[in-house]
Amino acid sequence: MSPTASDGAPLDVIAMSLRRERARTGLSLTEVAKRAGIAKSTLSQLESGTGNPSVETIWALCVALDVPFSRVVEPERPRVQVIRSGSGPTVFAEHADYACTLLSSCPPGARRDVYLIRAEPGKPRLSDPHMSGIVEHIVLSAGRAKVGPLDEPIELLPGDYICYPGDVPHIFEALEPGTYGVEIAEYT
Repeated sequence: MSPTASDGAPLDVIAMSLRRERARTGLSLTEVAKRAGIAKSTLSQLESGTGNPSVETIWALCVALDVPFSRVVEPERPRVQVIRSGSGPTVFAEHADYACTLLSSCPPGARRDVYLIRAEPGKPRLSDPHMSGIVEHIVLSAGRAKVGPLDEPIELLPGDYICYPGDVPHIFEALEPGTYGVEIAEYT
């Protein structure tokens, strides 16, 4: 069994993906680390399959490499796919009780990823802007949460839907235990 990031996404998949995407861009280790705002040694560790990246670190690298989050954390999948509850590549937030599990990544020709978002009350998940043009869609499944742009989040109840730009600072704050929903990240 391969080591995982916070008991979720396989580190070997993250390492291979980071090396592949950095090679695709033609950027040096130093330049990608600089653009992501992380130490060069941290990126080197991640590319070698060591370390324990947070969702924030992976997002920063995705922005620096201009790739969807899923391209870094998901291994290749068969055509028919079932992800059982509690499994799938999961990455945890560094400063909030928040986890995102990739359910479906962009197939060729599409520009969207699907995630299961789980959060508990306490410190909210504050997200820095993602790649330019990204739009986030969330349907809350259970609990209650404040979601959306940092300057004007909206309180959601089960069944509520919100769509907002992901290229501005935004928030997901659970207001009740057991809060979860489905997020679709749309890349334009």
